[in-house]
Amino acid sequence: MSSVNLMAREVAAKIVFYGPGLSGKTTTLRKVYETVRPAHRGEMMSIATEGDRTLFFDFLPVKVERVGDCSVRLALYTVPGQVFYNATRKLVLQGADGVVFVADSQAEAMDANRESLANLEENLLENGIRLDRFPLVMQWNKRDLDNILSVEELRRELNPRGVPDFETAAANGRGVMDALKTITRLVIKDLRAKRIVPPPRPAQPGTPPAGLEAQLSQHLHHRQPPAGTPPTAPTSPTAATIPATPVPRTLTTPAPPRVEPAAMPAVAVAPNTGSKLLGPTSALAPGDLFDHARAAEAAFTAGDYTTCVTACTDAVRRAMAFAGEGSLAQQAFLLHVDGSDLLRLQGLSTLPQLRVDDAAFALYVLMQVFVRLNAVGLPTAG
Repeated sequence: MSSVNLMAREVAAKIVFYGPGLSGKTTTLRKVYETVRPAHRGEMMSIATEGDRTLFFDFLPVKVERVGDCSVRLALYTVPGQVFYNATRKLVLQGADGVVFVADSQAEAMDANRESLANLEENLLENGIRLDRFPLVMQWNKRDLDNILSVEELRRELNPRGVPDFETAAANGRGVMDALKTITRLVIKDLRAKRIVPPPRPAQPGTPPAGLEAQLSQHLHHRQPPAGTPPTAPTSPTAATIPATPVPRTLTTPAPPRVEPAAMPAVAVAPNTGSKLLGPTSALAPGDLFDHARAAEAAFTAGDYTTCVTACTDAVRRAMAFAGEGSLAQQAFLLHVDGSDLLRLQGLSTLPQLRVDDAAFALYVLMQVFVRLNAVGLPTAG
């Protein structure tokens, strides 16, 4: 499921590579991973099964169409193709924003291709999604082998809808990035149509449109006003409000990674004298973690950012445990929590000094985890 981090001006979207067993899904993702520059990708992770793999990783692609003035981060997943792993496929498919169907071009694989495509349609329907209204790209893989069907035959059997399709050879990477770029454009178009993304910030006067790397550079550095520009009246930070629906609220004022405390909104406090602290984090917290969330918010308000990060880290660990036994990566996978955010939060605890943006990020991660728990009905009553 797509998410928007207003503080980082970043849109995260999930794309799943679907298809029969041994069609080349994992090889495709490995080739993407090798192609993307290390600075713009996350760690590749794999959950092994006996005969197949579910593999996923996050990365920030360089040349991706902007959504408003936000950068786009893609979470790419594969699914196990074997029939008896259908429950795993359903789990991985939940919250997907688009699918790349990787078909095996070999003649003997046509029945498996049909069954897998029908399975995709069925699993999407269980989530209330019709395949004919969903971002989809077809990847005709293994075009470098003998005994393969023509593209016309594959289209006739598997692509009557006429979605974009590509001839690929995942072993050498041919066509793989073209398919990825196209599904990304379709997903972005769909997100725009659904009005999921935030409105763009007003453009700086005289600033020409730039590519994604330039946009990221603008987000990561303070922008100084030109000499002679009259100062603008400061905007007072607004208190965070409790959302009407369980959607995590991040700071609505775009902020670079390092900002001064005056630029950050304070956690909401009721205006009446003597009222108790009630911020968005504690408002989203399950009963068992309410005190932990309040402690984190109180530390943030008091300017004790080290205590805030420590409290958030402990609360996240306790919250993730509701997903069951297993490693943090497995718990994050089951709850659809961003693994890179969890790793960054863990890394903050090793820093000798923490600043306001570190504490704000920790609160954001904690709210994200609380929302995911609420979405799946955890913890259960009793």
